[in-house]
Amino acid sequence: MTTGTPPPKRPRRSRARTLLPLALAAWVVLEIWLLTVVAAAASGFVVLLLLVAGAVLGAVVMKSAGRRAFRSLTETLQQVPGGPGASAVTPGPAPGRKGNGFLMLGGLLLMIPGMISDVAGLLLLLLPPVRTALGRYTERSLERRMRAASPGSLSDAFQQARMHRPDGKVVQGEVIREDGTRARPRDEGPRPPLTP
Repeated sequence: MTTGTPPPKRPRRSRARTLLPLALAAWVVLEIWLLTVVAAAASGFVVLLLLVAGAVLGAVVMKSAGRRAFRSLTETLQQVPGGPGASAVTPGPAPGRKGNGFLMLGGLLLMIPGMISDVAGLLLLLLPPVRTALGRYTERSLERRMRAASPGSLSDAFQQARMHRPDGKVVQGEVIREDGTRARPRDEGPRPPLTP
């Protein structure tokens, strides 16, 4: 028996969702192949030293970039008008304070075992023009996606999650009983469940 309505169509998978797992698998296979080639050319001990050195260097870079980001956040919060230690003139960002995210990404790539990830991490760490170009590309891409997003899609979801209510509406008020007494305080025992 049919109801006359067609069955719901599955949404089409995006190209990124299709290609990302394939690209990740190809990257892992290439990393393993390069490690075996380097181990055959030098020795397994050299590969182990390279992997350990990359992990240690990546951890040091991530730690220092994280400290710089925290220091920058602290300075920004101190410059908020009306905050503690606020000054009358709010200076612009200090030089050399941008790009902590890409420095942390470079450290993470160094920590991941493999030669390709190490080269990509070193490119991010040692070449500031690469970080600048990636930052501009990321900023333009985010701006384009934010303009194309439907209005109210993300902000309404955050507001509804924050309100803990499905409809996102909260009415401030106080319950007064018909006999003129106020409702009991909230800390007196369990409350009855809410019904829609």
